[in-house]
Amino acid sequence: MGKVLEVLIEVFNVFVSTCIAPILGWLGECSLMFNEWFWMFFGGEYFILEEHNALSRLLVATVSGALVGLEREWAAKPAGLRTNIFICAGSALFTLASILSWQFIAGAPATVDPGRISAQIVTGVGFLGAGVILKTGLTVTGMTTASTIWFVAAIGMLIGMGFPGFGFSIAFCAAFLLFALGRAERYFSHPLEDHEG
Repeated sequence: MGKVLEVLIEVFNVFVSTCIAPILGWLGECSLMFNEWFWMFFGGEYFILEEHNALSRLLVATVSGALVGLEREWAAKPAGLRTNIFICAGSALFTLASILSWQFIAGAPATVDPGRISAQIVTGVGFLGAGVILKTGLTVTGMTTASTIWFVAAIGMLIGMGFPGFGFSIAFCAAFLLFALGRAERYFSHPLEDHEG
């Protein structure tokens, strides 16, 4: 039994030295090449994005949109979790792009304004909001969802401008108000008899 174990250990050592070690060496070389390649092509961008905390702003915008979106999803509304996440993060991304494009255009004329791209968010979100408003007979539905879309876009713009704490706080308050006022509306929209029994 001891001879068989020694042979197995020897075979394993040969296998590791002839097969595994070269593969690990090749992976190490590839990772070094990838690292050099990454910094050669994206190093400048990385430091610019890091300087503006772009990734953390986008993360906060995603979480803020999710806060409001969770309430909308829970209430089974058309614009739910994914929609609000993309609206908030997209607004933050457009705002960041607007700020970065202004900062890194050397010698731009006076007519170039960093708010021009961000201003178009309001127009685009208006189209999204209009898509969820429905009129059936004398009843109009979707007004709260449309205003939520508009509001979440404003939160995303605020976060993209560099106020992530303030934007997150507003998103938290908005989610709380949507939840609390939704329950209050349902409570007061029924006659008192419904609540007594």
